[in-house]
Amino acid sequence: MTNMIKKGLALGLGLVVTTKEQAEKMVDELVKKGDLSREESKEFVEEVFQKGKETQKELDQMINQKMKELLGELNLATKEDIQRLEQRIVQLENQQNESE
Repeated sequence: MTNMIKKGLALGLGLVVTTKEQAEKMVDELVKKGDLSREESKEFVEEVFQKGKETQKELDQMINQKMKELLGELNLATKEDIQRLEQRIVQLENQQNESE
């Protein structure tokens, strides 16, 4: 039962906790209340921190994907489009200078 509670807390808190310091502070409170032993606290902090990092990575990926979709729908030029056009302008300028 304790293991299941810890996993549930780690998952829920992983969504909220973004720094190791915050996780350690939260775990210190759990130790003070007697909900967690000192031995379990280090492992729990690391688990919560890892969950937070994983969740942040997933959120970043979802945001990036959504932004790409939105930009695609707006039909805006990308960095690659602009770089390609800049290269083409340089080529055309070079051709024009050669023919003069």
